[in-house]
Amino acid sequence: MPKFALFLLACAGLVILACTTPTPTDLPPPTPTPTPNVEATVAAGIAGTREAEAAIEATIEASVAATLTPPQPTATPYPTNTPYPTATATLRPTPTLRRTPTPRPTATPRPTSTPRPTPTPRPTLTAAQLASPLGRYAAEHAGGPGAIYTGDGDWESLSGPATYYEFADIFGANLGDEDGYVPLYAIEQHQWIFESDYYHELIRKARLTSPTPLTTQGESITLQYTCIDQILLWWCRHLESYFASNVLERTNGQIEVEIISFRELGWDGSDTMALLADGTLPMTEIFVNYVGWEFPILPVQYLWGIWYDHQTHYAALTNLFADITQVVEDETGAQVLFHNWIAGLGDLFIFSNHRIEHPDDFADLKIRSQSVEFSAYVGHIGGQPRAMAYSQVHTALERGIIDAAVDGADSIYDRYHEVTDYMNGPIYSFRSTTNAVNGDVWGDIPADLQQILIEEGAKHELEALRLAAIQNLIAVQRNIDAGLELVEFGPEMRQASFEAARDSVVPNWLRRIGYPDEGQDTVAVFNDKVGPVVGLRVEPDGSVVEVLITQGPHAGKTAAEVLGRR
Repeated sequence: MPKFALFLLACAGLVILACTTPTPTDLPPPTPTPTPNVEATVAAGIAGTREAEAAIEATIEASVAATLTPPQPTATPYPTNTPYPTATATLRPTPTLRRTPTPRPTATPRPTSTPRPTPTPRPTLTAAQLASPLGRYAAEHAGGPGAIYTGDGDWESLSGPATYYEFADIFGANLGDEDGYVPLYAIEQHQWIFESDYYHELIRKARLTSPTPLTTQGESITLQYTCIDQILLWWCRHLESYFASNVLERTNGQIEVEIISFRELGWDGSDTMALLADGTLPMTEIFVNYVGWEFPILPVQYLWGIWYDHQTHYAALTNLFADITQVVEDETGAQVLFHNWIAGLGDLFIFSNHRIEHPDDFADLKIRSQSVEFSAYVGHIGGQPRAMAYSQVHTALERGIIDAAVDGADSIYDRYHEVTDYMNGPIYSFRSTTNAVNGDVWGDIPADLQQILIEEGAKHELEALRLAAIQNLIAVQRNIDAGLELVEFGPEMRQASFEAARDSVVPNWLRRIGYPDEGQDTVAVFNDKVGPVVGLRVEPDGSVVEVLITQGPHAGKTAAEVLGRR
């Protein structure tokens, strides 16, 4: 075909194509992008949250109703108590001591050095101090970390700098008051700690004047310790800056205690005992709020409203420690090493925009509760306990989903001052938790290193109790400085708290353990170790009655006399 003809055909094709191609006006109009309805989305989210809360609230209210209603013969208010797991070799794999631990979430790195203040210079040793090895030790360590009390009336020797740690992004870089000290006035207000039999037993256990010599060489052991939350300065950071540091030095670098937390691991802590037993947790803190349902003897430590003051709770706890240790070791095969003292988060306060000065002020307040025991307390006084994830509390207070939240005294990092006006309380507590090492891990540690860990654990408790003297005091002050008004409970609220414990909290705990049909041994521990300190006794039929206080700071009095009841 001639080229000219081909050219004409190509042009004709282009014309046809042009005629059949849709023009912009022929195209369907673009679908407009919908403008997000933020308010509707937020409303839907809140509605969903409230629906979820309603289900939780129904469960809690049912629990509280069961708490306040006497048990019926044909009904079981709580499920049958789960039997303790049997810690035998046939039920769990036998872990080996990891010289190079299995990779886990990386713990927050430590500074290359832990800055510590210079201890206050002490005067020349007296003749009496020179005559006693323990006296010489006390004089040499007076005025700072490691100071001890030997019973000579020298309270000033315990006063001085606290252990420091670089943690300024929370509320300062120290474990003491705002100047980093444990001041003399705080020590003098807590003389009962240092005069207690338990404190002096710790001195004996620490072998301060005849420490175990290091004979093992060439070991490289990492003990990964799981704490509740590394943000908690009073004990998680103190463990890192004092216990871990001292163990590393004392073992010539052969044992490194690496601190990690449940939050970093993404665990809620409810499986603590099982994970300790099978070696998943080589070393861990045992927190009652996490494991109390499965091990009903443990909540005896935290029966809210039952403690008249800090000294009462301390006396009951130190009575209970042998029984708590026995339960942990028998049911997990672990080695209990020492206890944490967390007085700064001990006392509970009710953070709210409502002043609570009388039991009537609790009426219908929706209060986020942190445990079954505290739900029983709130329900008895007239509030409405609410279960809620810890991470949701701040927003729930801000939006009015709840009216109040209960938390420890040193909760400044929870920023309650941003969403509430008052901290009401305290509900007294002098809390402690238990530290234990997996049994197989412990068994692989050489004997001299085991004994050094025991001694350093006792030394850590001695120092933690020195720091405890300032913790509740400064914890409250930090909240006040942040803008909260402290509304202290008066005689009526103290009486109502004790009645809530006597009539609801303790009976609720008894029903959980199935008493009187079950749990007789656990109740015997309560009657022997707690009841004499607070003036309560559980009768064989499950009733809770007031009796004379025979132990502790109020021995010889009744509850009515301690509370000023008329």
